[in-house]
Amino acid sequence: MVPHGDPTRNTIEELSQLLSPGDVVIDGGNSHFADDQRHAELLTRVGVHYLDCGVSGGVWGAERGYGLMVGGAADVVERCLAIFDALRPPGERADGFVHAGGVGAGHYAKMVHNGIEYGLMQAYGEGYELLQASPVVEDVAGCLRAWTQGTVVRSWLLELLVEALHQTPNLAGISDYATDSGEGRWALIEGIQQAVPMPVLAAALHARFASRQEVSPALQAVAALRDQFGGHGTGPSPAR
Repeated sequence: MVPHGDPTRNTIEELSQLLSPGDVVIDGGNSHFADDQRHAELLTRVGVHYLDCGVSGGVWGAERGYGLMVGGAADVVERCLAIFDALRPPGERADGFVHAGGVGAGHYAKMVHNGIEYGLMQAYGEGYELLQASPVVEDVAGCLRAWTQGTVVRSWLLELLVEALHQTPNLAGISDYATDSGEGRWALIEGIQQAVPMPVLAAALHARFASRQEVSPALQAVAALRDQFGGHGTGPSPAR
């Protein structure tokens, strides 16, 4: 489980020279599903099997178990079930583990999972901001906490937001600069390639891009155009 890209590729190349025929490599990082095909081909040449495993659960997974999405040959997955059973949450295997398909399917499923995660977080963030702006709501954190039980929007992500507000009331001091680790971009690009509309993911990803701008050249251009055609003015930015 190493960072995707060159660190994983270099590790796979090194392992291909060290392992014996019949051994199994499981990539539990966030590799792109297309890379899995290349990794599998390289290892197959030396008789080594390859599984890709999307892993979800964050820092809490060590305590609660990890959601696992695996790609690869069925017989190789079967050989490794004891490993996956030790890592997944307790209970029915199907409630925390899936053999999603052939090589690449595990990381593909994890990519889609992360795209959904982007949209969910953006929706919660927008709801939180509207509650904060409300002229009538007085207990914003209380509203969010009340939603964690019985409502149709309850989720673990919502529970984490409630905990964050408990630890840091009003999220004071937390930067609004939001990074992305790449999987959301991959999912959006794949959606375009498969002609699958993904407007929620696109909006969530673009919101993160916007968070990194001190000044928006696009909106500067909009302001300039409004002034050009309508004389609306381009005065200094109002204090936020």
